[in-house]
Amino acid sequence: MAESLELDVGGRTVRVSHPDKVYFPQRGFTKADVVRYYRSVGDGILRALKDRPTTLQRYPDGVEGESFFQKRAPKNLPDWIPTGRISFPSGRYADEICPTEPAAVLWAANLGCLTFHPWPVRRSDTDHPDELRIDLDPQPGTGYADAVRAALALRDVLDGLGLTGWPKTSGGRGLHVFAPIAPDWTFTQVRRSAIAVARELERRDPGRITTSWWKEERGAKIFVDYNQTARDRTIASAYSVRPFPHAPVSAPLRWDELADAVPEDFDLVTMPERFAELGDLHAAMDRHPCRLEAALELADRDEREHGLGDLPYPPEHPKVKGEPKRVQPSRAKK
Repeated sequence: MAESLELDVGGRTVRVSHPDKVYFPQRGFTKADVVRYYRSVGDGILRALKDRPTTLQRYPDGVEGESFFQKRAPKNLPDWIPTGRISFPSGRYADEICPTEPAAVLWAANLGCLTFHPWPVRRSDTDHPDELRIDLDPQPGTGYADAVRAALALRDVLDGLGLTGWPKTSGGRGLHVFAPIAPDWTFTQVRRSAIAVARELERRDPGRITTSWWKEERGAKIFVDYNQTARDRTIASAYSVRPFPHAPVSAPLRWDELADAVPEDFDLVTMPERFAELGDLHAAMDRHPCRLEAALELADRDEREHGLGDLPYPPEHPKVKGEPKRVQPSRAKK
């Protein structure tokens, strides 16, 4: 077994220790395979992470070993990888890595990072998101095809609000749709916009789509996880490797291929080939930021005309004024 491997990445040398360590036993993929994968999609993964405080989801012994989320930058961080300070709902803070070149991604992959979880902010302003992120999460009894149907309906909702959505597979059964926005609103306002979008989507197809936070109320529907826009919630980046046995990756898609593509199409082997042929399908996303006025007006109208206010926050968040009780409905009845 080779003790190390050195790769040139944009003029920097990245050392990979124990490159032959097996990370995906089912398919025999090694650490070196993961690192080389990230080099092959370097421009795409950097576009998704550039200047964003990023949490590292690490599997130092592969997908069958122990894992952990690393929010604070590792102590051995090279001086050429900058950090950004983010604050948590608790009031605590952390300095997270903010990749500015592909070599930073490979450096993190050498630490066993499979999945990168970037914040929807840039290190220059960590209080104002520049992406509205919609997570379409299939519940038991539903699958990817249901998520596709919801995503196509979501596209129409976003278009009607002056927002441009960019879809990608989650790497699992679901879909993510990101809408770039001007960084003019707070996390609270962006989350309020996401709730308004989710409710409008639910109104259009209540039999298949839900905004219910409590699992016992969701049924066999697609859950629009509005809380992925809450502070300290992140979504796996485009091109991230996901920790499943078959080594899938989160794949950017065009809207016109959404109905035919399936998550199993995109993995450590197929994505480099696709990237070499098509490049980064989301390369232009950041060039066209949108505005949230229409979404916020929809939220105001929901509250004014239908009495629809806030929805529950994740349990680790401090209680917010106007938020419903965080009590599971079945327990509340008791």
